[in-house]
Amino acid sequence: MSKTLIINGHQPYPFSNGNLNATLLERARNFLDELGHEVRVTIVADGYEVEREIESHIWADTILMQFPVNWMGAPWSFKKYMDDVYTVGMDGRLCKGDGRVAEAPKANYGMGGALNGTCYMLSATLNAPAEAFDDPSEPFFEGTSLDDLLRPMHLNAKFFGMSPLPTFGAFDVMKNPEINADLARFDAHLKTVFNDAQHATP
Repeated sequence: MSKTLIINGHQPYPFSNGNLNATLLERARNFLDELGHEVRVTIVADGYEVEREIESHIWADTILMQFPVNWMGAPWSFKKYMDDVYTVGMDGRLCKGDGRVAEAPKANYGMGGALNGTCYMLSATLNAPAEAFDDPSEPFFEGTSLDDLLRPMHLNAKFFGMSPLPTFGAFDVMKNPEINADLARFDAHLKTVFNDAQHATP
């Protein structure tokens, strides 16, 4: 049976209480339950125990990170979660140092991850419209993609040896939300990702 850890990294603000991120999490949980996955959920804003989170990362076959993009990155509380959990996990459980060895001190930085065989998926909600990405004529992102914006998150996962699954984005959620369409796209995305033979329950 496949095992999935879902992390909700939303940071509540008066103008953003996190309903969309919570809804996406619940849709993912329900979908995975129906597939027969074991599912664990961590809601960062509700608190967490570092040792439990390290154990859940080791336990999981797949880690789904659900979060809003705040100021071009993960919310500060989700970053604190990563600082807390990942730093302690560098004792060999999540990674063996930074991958370098004394015999070659300049080579293989970032390749000491212990979570080889674990996949991860990023699911982000953004104020930016989808049209702001992948278009060189747009002056802010200048043709870069959502995955380019989320590269630090991808590199964090790579540092621990995890492999990426396709990223999901819900765009323009503050000014021009299309929530029903986003939920339908999210459902289709999950089916594409998790019904793959490699990730479906045997």
